[in-house]
Amino acid sequence: MDEVTPEVSGGRFPSKAVVGEVVPVTASVWREGHDAIAATLVWQRCADVDHADAEAVATAPVVGDERSARMVSLGKDTDRAAGSLVADAEGLWRFRVDAWSDPWATWRHAVEVKVAAGQGAGELANDLESGARLLDRGAAQIEERTTADEVGHQPATEATTPLEMPPSVTFAAELRAAAASLRETDRPLVERLAKALSEPVQHTMTERPVRDLVTRGADHHVLVERPRALDGAWYEFFPRSTGGWDDEGRPVHGTFATSHSELERAAAMGFDVVYLPPIHPIGTVNRKGPNNTLTPGPDDVGSPWAIGSAEGGHDAVHPQLGTIDDFDAFVARAHELGLEVALDFALQCAPDHPWAATHPEWFTVRPDGTIAYAENPPKKYQDIYPVNFDTDPEGIYAESLRVVLHWLAHGVRVFRVDNPHTKPADFWSWLIAKVHVVDPGVVFLAEAFTRPARLFGLAKAGFSQSYSYFTWRTGRDEIREFFEMHRDRVDECRPNCFVNTPDILHESLQTGGPGMFAIRATLASMLSPSWGVYAGFELFEWQPAKAGSEEYLDSEKYQLRPRDFDRALAEGRSLQPWITRLNEIRRAHPAVRQLRTLRFHDTDNDALLAWSKTDPITGDTVVGVVNLNPFGAEEGTLHLDMAALGLDPFARFGAFDEVSGQVFDWGQANFVRLEPWRDVAHLVSVQKR
Repeated sequence: MDEVTPEVSGGRFPSKAVVGEVVPVTASVWREGHDAIAATLVWQRCADVDHADAEAVATAPVVGDERSARMVSLGKDTDRAAGSLVADAEGLWRFRVDAWSDPWATWRHAVEVKVAAGQGAGELANDLESGARLLDRGAAQIEERTTADEVGHQPATEATTPLEMPPSVTFAAELRAAAASLRETDRPLVERLAKALSEPVQHTMTERPVRDLVTRGADHHVLVERPRALDGAWYEFFPRSTGGWDDEGRPVHGTFATSHSELERAAAMGFDVVYLPPIHPIGTVNRKGPNNTLTPGPDDVGSPWAIGSAEGGHDAVHPQLGTIDDFDAFVARAHELGLEVALDFALQCAPDHPWAATHPEWFTVRPDGTIAYAENPPKKYQDIYPVNFDTDPEGIYAESLRVVLHWLAHGVRVFRVDNPHTKPADFWSWLIAKVHVVDPGVVFLAEAFTRPARLFGLAKAGFSQSYSYFTWRTGRDEIREFFEMHRDRVDECRPNCFVNTPDILHESLQTGGPGMFAIRATLASMLSPSWGVYAGFELFEWQPAKAGSEEYLDSEKYQLRPRDFDRALAEGRSLQPWITRLNEIRRAHPAVRQLRTLRFHDTDNDALLAWSKTDPITGDTVVGVVNLNPFGAEEGTLHLDMAALGLDPFARFGAFDEVSGQVFDWGQANFVRLEPWRDVAHLVSVQKR
């Protein structure tokens, strides 16, 4: 067997999956001659090892029972076989493909061809006996695997009825009877062959095959994480902006306690994860003022990413937010609401971070003796010192692990990592593997807005999810190409599609009006298993700092931004109901949370994008059609690939629109008209007849 998938970088890294996910496995299987060949997929759990150690992964001992399933041929012209595995526990799993000669399929084909050519019982005497011996072998295999447990610890007796017999006994008896029939020389050939060629016997000999010349395949590995590593709806907000206004209309600094209302709102909208920007003390040296100015006033709050001051560093909370006990209460309330808390893990420091004083060797020192601040020319971040991993890697590694484990002890199992592509990939492999030894359920999201090779490299290094280029993909064809690429590489990288971030206000949102906000939310939530929203998106916040900039005017990164979400909702100026409905559809339909089964369908209008997804376990199927024009109605013909929906080419089905509640009678070709001021999309659950 050759070309086994999934395989990442020639087996250097394990492929990715989550508990309960159906993982397709394919292989090229071939042999000499014309005898039939088949393959079996075998998988089992391995002992926990350091996932960053390729040798440890390759030699990890197995701890679980071996499971197997016969693979199916994808066509004799391709020599490809397909199967699927499902892991029911987190950790490292091993799988292989065993190839073998299928003597039963070879015998059946030869007999059918000879009978069709007019050969009689005399000419087929050896064939009939060979078939009988194969059936006897099959029956013996089944009988050997039958244990006393299958008959309630009681041996079968003459009084045992067929209904009381275990299935394996029944199957073995069927094969014995078919073998006996083949040997009945006084009966016509057709009658002698009838049982052997019957569907029940064929089913048994396929599901419990006789295997010759078994060739054991090489081992491959899958790292299985908890489901949150694949799917989830994220909501990002700044706790410090939840304090409202004072009597004079000035923003009041929020706390963990005032943030409880935002937890409740996020839960009501159907989100799974609330993500907080850094909650640590903020530096005072070179603190930034509003709109990234260098002249802050005495009351300006600074950027949360300028981490650390005399009040503490990465393991401390900002005093104005509350105490560590207040944070624990915040996490507990989130859990009560069914939410997880994700923290920002940003390995950078303000000039007055404790590390700058105690470990100056962890930073880059310029020729004049000063520590270099962060730059991304022409941008300057005078309030941030980047960590230099070349100077004391052992010390930096150990301290980073201590910080993550500190927050893990406070109930945080999800981390969004800031700018991971500016740190060594080996560091992330080491850190994530060490954390997973303590808790394999910890999820790491990479803010990897970087070149594709680096993005996918970080995913291979162990990140559960990655930010992606979704923000900058707006046309039909480029959206389709983007998601097909991620679908085809889901074994190594899982996308998390945020519609906006505190750093990124895409031009389409600046100019597309409310319709574009609805469109982008629809695409992210329906096409990606994980998606995210930064607060303010539901209020259609669209103003950039200046023309051509993706920075927000009055960015929340540098100042308090309290918002009256309830008033906007009451006045009809909020996207909150649409976001809520999207998350409701995600929860009701497991198909939406898939990526492997994503298929795009053709439309004759470039402003209409159509797709479908199917959940391979439940059969749940959803079809989506979205209008990419935020300003006007679009119509056209939707041409469905019916095979992708599990339907015959000319079948009809009930299409229940989860948006409008209408039921359409759909088939292969369907007229669609979408008006952005009424229905941005059809999100249809397929009702098969």
